[in-house]
Amino acid sequence: MATEAAPMDEKAKRMRDLLSSFYTPDPSISTSVSSISTSFDNINGPSFDADQYMDLMIKKSNLDVLLQRHVQMAAEIKNLDTDLQMLVYENYNKFISATDTIKRMKSNIFGMEGNMDQLLHKIMSVQSRSDGVNTSLFEKREHIEKLHRTRNLLRKVQFIYDLPARLQKCIKSEAYGDAVRFYTGAMPILKVYGDTSFKDCRRASEEAIEIIIKNLQTKLFSDSESIQARAEAAVLLKQLDVPIDSLKDKLLEKLEQSLDGLQIYPEEASKLAEHNASSKDEESNNQGPAKIHEDAVRGFSEAMRAYREIFPDSEERLFKLARALTTTHFENMELYIRKRVSAADFLGIFRIIWEDVVLMDEVLPEAALSDLSAEAAQVTLKQFVARTFSHLQQDISATLLKFDINQKEVVDGEVLKAVLEASGKAVLQGTTDIFQEFRQLLDENTGIFVKMNDSLIGWIQKGFQDFFRSLESHFLVLSGKTSSSNETEGLIEGKPSEKIHAGLILVLAQLSVVIEQKVIPRIAEEITASFSGGNSQAFIPGELSRVFHAASEKLLQHYIDTRTQKISNVLRKRFKTPNWVKHKEPREVHMYVDMLLQQLEEVGKEVKQILPQGTFRKHKRSDSNGSNTTTSSRSTTLHSDKMARSNSQRARSQLFETHLAKLFKQKVEIFTKVEFTQESVVTTTVKLCLKSLQEYVRLQTFNRSGFQQIQLDIQFLKAPLKETVEDEAAIDFLLDEVIVAASERCLDVTPLEPPILDKLIQAKLAKSKEHKNNNSNAVSP
Repeated sequence: MATEAAPMDEKAKRMRDLLSSFYTPDPSISTSVSSISTSFDNINGPSFDADQYMDLMIKKSNLDVLLQRHVQMAAEIKNLDTDLQMLVYENYNKFISATDTIKRMKSNIFGMEGNMDQLLHKIMSVQSRSDGVNTSLFEKREHIEKLHRTRNLLRKVQFIYDLPARLQKCIKSEAYGDAVRFYTGAMPILKVYGDTSFKDCRRASEEAIEIIIKNLQTKLFSDSESIQARAEAAVLLKQLDVPIDSLKDKLLEKLEQSLDGLQIYPEEASKLAEHNASSKDEESNNQGPAKIHEDAVRGFSEAMRAYREIFPDSEERLFKLARALTTTHFENMELYIRKRVSAADFLGIFRIIWEDVVLMDEVLPEAALSDLSAEAAQVTLKQFVARTFSHLQQDISATLLKFDINQKEVVDGEVLKAVLEASGKAVLQGTTDIFQEFRQLLDENTGIFVKMNDSLIGWIQKGFQDFFRSLESHFLVLSGKTSSSNETEGLIEGKPSEKIHAGLILVLAQLSVVIEQKVIPRIAEEITASFSGGNSQAFIPGELSRVFHAASEKLLQHYIDTRTQKISNVLRKRFKTPNWVKHKEPREVHMYVDMLLQQLEEVGKEVKQILPQGTFRKHKRSDSNGSNTTTSSRSTTLHSDKMARSNSQRARSQLFETHLAKLFKQKVEIFTKVEFTQESVVTTTVKLCLKSLQEYVRLQTFNRSGFQQIQLDIQFLKAPLKETVEDEAAIDFLLDEVIVAASERCLDVTPLEPPILDKLIQAKLAKSKEHKNNNSNAVSP
């Protein structure tokens, strides 16, 4: 469509140019002639030769082109005829309209000349009568004006005689401004006639003025008087021609001392903000803090105005005082926002400061207080945004740490679940509240805020980016995964970081998942909807999601490592304490097995509170990539051979066969990626514990009884561990590895007979059941 519009516009322009050239007598006037080429083939040019043009067209063009040109020229001729008709029609209408107008004017003017003559006659009659009245009243008017001048003169004389009494009344009522006005008004007369007719009046007036001057000087240096009252006293003294230049330094020093009373201290800022907000809703006759402060600053401004007029050379010092007050306001504001301050209170104090700046800027525009305030306001507003995020992080940290997490509550109650729910709510509700606070800042219609909107949006976006990065680092510090330069951050309720409860680490891991999957996407939507603009690259949700995804995996692995480390300490004490070479025959399952199962039970209860269940599928030994029926039968045969052989030669032969079988056995995939499910975490913990158990076994040397004790303990562990984990194949493999490691380090490999092994295990199960019943009976009453 655009390609068709352009040729049509050119054609219309060309037609208008042709019509203009047709109606223009002088070709030089036409705007089109100057732009058209003067070549001989230009059909619109003055030097156009039709014969030569036809010869050229016939030589250069074929029949189709000539026919196309014929159709084009016929269309142009038709358009020109149409435009010509329209021009003639329009001009004809204008001519008819002009004719009608002339006819109406001619009919309206008819009879007007007689009316004008009659009007002139009446005006001349009025003028003659007016002259007669003026002549008859001339003498009386002159007499009235003379009496009026006399009356005014008598009033002035009366004012001079009454001046001393007026001044005394002003002294009593302390209306010094009226007194100075009366005296300066009478001074021209007193200077001329004060030594003759008004001698007594002048003397009495001067005595009263001396009293007024003394009172004004006293008022000028009185600390109890307001700044504005002292400035008015200085102005009155100057009007009375009292030399006060020598008092300039003292007056300005007093003005500088008054700055302390105008400052908005942090402890007073909340009251000012509350009163300023309430005064907007309803008018109050009481003089609240905000009104008192406004009056004080207004008086300070008026004092600067007066001193500027009295002492013109003191402008720089006044500028310095105004800038100092403005700077102090924003410095106190920065101190005020160090504690928790709502956006409404922040805006309330900011409005008061801005009103102070406006009042002073009206008096001293050359001080450039607006520019100074704009720079300071940017710094203060940026700090407020940063402080708001810092307070939110403190709230989240306090929610995580306010619960007294101990071992009994974790096992018996649902403390970890409560901590997770409370901390997740703190993050979601906290970010929602922050958005509401920041919306108040964006909705503020103060001029300086409107100018900072784009910057504010950029600070908010960057604030969220830095907040989540800081929160991720804080999670790692709380978990003990990393250390902080701040010593207090490494402590939780007075506990060193190495004694942090493992349940808190699990809560932090799941909370990181919540932030990644729910909080960050919601904040990204909110920023796109309400806080777009500014630096669009400041908030990068994809990067933050990756950060918290990695943090959640680190924390989950750290939880598993912490739990495994605690269990490994139990295993290390178990295997380093006895002399395994002199170990006695096994009588029962060792107590470390109970401790191991108890620790694993605690892990299960913790993850049940925090993590969701996965698609639980028992990984049988036949399902494993590293085991098959042949391997299982070979392992069974080996254990049967072990039980049949009793001397050392057979043991060495069995050990050789064991090593030979391991060469052909496929490796079981033991350590897989940990998922955020109950089964995955418990399974991984059990695998790491069994691997630690295997390593501790490899570090010892066992006699026959020691090997049998290991065999008994491992046999007892099989059933409860298989009920707990989802990968039975890996557990079977690791338990077998422990037995193999013990056999490799044993001096006399003689396993327990199955009947004896079953008898000891049944005895342990019965003892455990009895102990459990006793505990339940003790709790029930």
